[in-house]
Amino acid sequence: MKKTNRLVLLLLCSAISAFSFAQNSFTNCTAAFLDNKLVVNEYSPDGKCIVDSTARGALTVSPATYDNNVWTAADPAEFMVAIRDKNTGTICMFSDKRYKKLEISQVLSKCRKGDHIVLMTIDNHLALPHNEILIR
Repeated sequence: MKKTNRLVLLLLCSAISAFSFAQNSFTNCTAAFLDNKLVVNEYSPDGKCIVDSTARGALTVSPATYDNNVWTAADPAEFMVAIRDKNTGTICMFSDKRYKKLEISQVLSKCRKGDHIVLMTIDNHLALPHNEILIR
C-alpha cells in the first residue's frame, strides 16, 4: 500500500509541475514592426497585417508598448519566417535561420500577391497574436 501511495504522490507532483510550467507560456505580447512602425492596423483581435508587395525596410518582432498614443518596439526578439501560399494554403519555411531583423524585400522576393508571411517566435514566453502578414 505504501508503494501505491508514493506512486500517486509522485504522479500528482508531476502533474502539478507540468501545469505550472504550462502557465508560464506566452506571458509577453509582441508585434511585427516594419522600420519601427507597427504592421498591424489595429492591435486588437480584429487587427489585420497587410504590406504592399513593394515594401522595403527592416522587419522585426518585438515586445510592444503603447504610450502617448504611440506603439513602440522594445529590443527585437528572435523569430523565424515562413510563407503561406495563397493558392494551396501550404506553409513553407523561408529559411531555417533565426532573425532579430530581416529586410522584408528578401522575403517578398519569394512571395506573390495574396501570399502570407508567417512569423514565429522562438521564445514560448512571447505571444504574437498577429503573426500573418498579407501581401497586397
